Amino acid sequence: MALDVTDATFQSDVIDRSFSAPVVVDLWAPWCGPCRTLGPILEKVVDATGGRVVLVKVDTDQNPAIAQAFQVQSIPAVYAMKDGQVVDGFMGAYPEHIVQQFIDGLIPTDGQQALAALLAEGTEGSFRAALEMEPGNEDAIVGLAELLVARGENDQALQFLARIPETDRTRLVAAKARVQPTGDDDHDATLTALLDQVKADEDARQQFLDILELMGPDDPRTAVYRKQLTARLF
Repeated sequence: MALDVTDATFQSDVIDRSFSAPVVVDLWAPWCGPCRTLGPILEKVVDATGGRVVLVKVDTDQNPAIAQAFQVQSIPAVYAMKDGQVVDGFMGAYPEHIVQQFIDGLIPTDGQQALAALLAEGTEGSFRAALEMEPGNEDAIVGLAELLVARGENDQALQFLARIPETDRTRLVAAKARVQPTGDDDHDATLTALLDQVKADEDARQQFLDILELMGPDDPRTAVYRKQLTARLF
């Protein structure tokens, strides 16, 4: 059975709920003939998943904010959401076998479920097991690298991080592995000293960037030091 969702309940009934199960959003209106054809098909196929997929319906006439958020140009329009993000969708009324393929694509396979369980466990053993299933899984590599850094195995952590493309997450963990904080060091003295070396010394430049990564964007000094670095390099 589909749940009727309004502008007021969209956050809790769709976005929040999509973190625990895929949510299919059926955008329709009472005057829309194809919507009345598609609706029962969606309900039948989603009900058959036994709760692994959730169906919600949005009357676009009564809830214009939701329609605007999806930038709906015509109805019926169907969107699938996972973890707060739209992951798939279609417009128009399709036959049951096409709808079935759409819904099937939202249900995790046994392998995907096993991988998710290992990542959720969050232990060194589970991360290593996850990497046996999917060697390039970023969540497993970052999680394992964080555990290795925590116990001082920094070189091994960096080796794992080198397996995947650099992202904001990997840069932060790599910075933790390369920079060894000492006492109450607030980094100012170190950064000031490194500024004279960054242009000619690649290691000094990397250390400078790592410290800024650890300080983070919320530290007001980060932007100041980045400007000083740019001035020295260019």
